[in-house]
Amino acid sequence: MTILSASLNQASLFLNADSASNWLNDALTSIQNQGNEGGLLGMLENSGGDGSISSFLSSSANTANQFALISQNSVTNMSSLVAQIAAQSAQQTSAQQLQDSMDALSATQQAVQPTNVLDPTIFFSDGSTLDTNSNILTMADGTQIDTTTGTKVVDTSSLIQMANGAYLDTANNILTMSDGTQIDTVTGLKVSTTA
Repeated sequence: MTILSASLNQASLFLNADSASNWLNDALTSIQNQGNEGGLLGMLENSGGDGSISSFLSSSANTANQFALISQNSVTNMSSLVAQIAAQSAQQTSAQQLQDSMDALSATQQAVQPTNVLDPTIFFSDGSTLDTNSNILTMADGTQIDTTTGTKVVDTSSLIQMANGAYLDTANNILTMSDGTQIDTVTGLKVSTTA
């Protein structure tokens, strides 16, 4: 019995070095307490042999402290469990609300489809047309005007850029000088001047 109690005391010193409550420490305490008789008679028997009230109260205080520790551990464990369950529930609720919001947004986006309420081409009485998809007004004489900028539309594949800033429109045979002067390259006459 002395070998068992010596090994239990060594194990007790080892386990008490860790202040955290764990199952191994609880098991060791239970094994040590099995050697002691329980109840009122056990307390009287282990009261030190003198039968005094002070030794009885000391033993009772130790027992009360053990019960308080058991109760405290139960409350701590229950509080930890409740906190974990609450955090998990809050996380699931938040994830569900986010998913519901995303589903509602997706449904709204699918319900609102961009549509062009204008006809793709509007015909005017003078023979000109307006392409509402590309915003180009084509005059009866074939001149095209960009309706967003108000500038004449020129096919960039028919333009030749000059070093001085002038450019040649090969489709219409118009040379536009850097100062804005336009010259018809077939006749050599000035078409217009804009400064």
